Amino acid sequence: MLAAPHGGASRGEEPAVTLQRQVLIWAACFAVLVLALWLLSPILLPFLAGFVLAYFLDPIADHLQKWGLSRLTGAMVIVVVALILLVAALVVFVPMLVDQVGRFAGELPAIIQSLAARLNAWAPAWMKEAVNNSGTDIQASVTQFAGKAADWILSVLKTLLSGGLALVNLVSLLVVTPIVAFYMLVDWDRMIATIDSWVPRDYVGTVRELGRDVNAAMAGFIRGQGTVCLVLGIFYAAGLTFAGLKFGLAIGLLAGALTFIPYAGAMTGGVLAIGVALVQFWPDYWSIGIVVAIFAVGQFLEGNFLSPKLVGKSIGLHPVWLMFALFAFGYAFGFVGLLLAVPMAAAAGVLVRFALRQYLGSRLYLGTAAQPLPSPSDPVENRPA
Repeated sequence: MLAAPHGGASRGEEPAVTLQRQVLIWAACFAVLVLALWLLSPILLPFLAGFVLAYFLDPIADHLQKWGLSRLTGAMVIVVVALILLVAALVVFVPMLVDQVGRFAGELPAIIQSLAARLNAWAPAWMKEAVNNSGTDIQASVTQFAGKAADWILSVLKTLLSGGLALVNLVSLLVVTPIVAFYMLVDWDRMIATIDSWVPRDYVGTVRELGRDVNAAMAGFIRGQGTVCLVLGIFYAAGLTFAGLKFGLAIGLLAGALTFIPYAGAMTGGVLAIGVALVQFWPDYWSIGIVVAIFAVGQFLEGNFLSPKLVGKSIGLHPVWLMFALFAFGYAFGFVGLLLAVPMAAAAGVLVRFALRQYLGSRLYLGTAAQPLPSPSDPVENRPA
């Protein structure tokens, strides 16, 4: 075998060296990005919120541009309308929501004790006898649990309202986020084109394909599932409020917010709403039935109309993976991590599936003696037997 000239690597070894360098470079860039996010997480919230808002609203800006408005004018219209809706929500609904959450926490022990007493009255005799023979004081346990739950809710509410940075964060969200969203909307297409120009030319086709897959997953979740959560939150909150349920606004909005995890919103909101309805309306079966019907209709609308139309068949994010990402990013970066969790989970899912496809077509999986998997475009006569 001939040695490479000037003592360098042979020509066949150059791609491996290049690949090693690229892996090291990209790993270093990823490490720097994670370190920057960790160090700057206390100030990133309004910027990430603006970026997410711009990503959510970009299709509307594209439609306004097609209708003849300039990108600048369309972005101004979108941000102004969004600000008006946000201020209206803060002025009208947020005080009501805070009041309902506070009152719910205060009445939670009484609600749980009343439910426990009602369930005890409905329980069969053999179950009551088994509980009595076990020596467990169910009433004391329920009272202790209810008190701890109420204290936790009140402590979270007080932290949100009176924390040292609460006012600063609120002002930054109201001032910085719209500005960031506006500039992102104006420069979105130019920004994407610039990032595309930075991609190594040897891999631009693969990176673009992965980018399209990541965008499809993120759009299906952030835009599609986000819209589903918003619609269902409004539906549940309005339905429960008009049904006369105490804390209906808070329970409905919570159910809508949790809808991004399949069945979590309906189960959590349904249990809370039906539990409150049993205490508030019993023995008015009609009022209790209305509360149950609201969640049944919400699930029907989500499964048959909202999710198929707005999200599509699949967004490529398993609920367990999504919950893990939320906990992991939330633990690592706080509330900023919650905003990053869904985009990062979507991107990671796409990259893992791509790596798995590469592995399944490689010699590492097929073995050194195995032939590569046939391509659908290969002629039949050229395929291995």
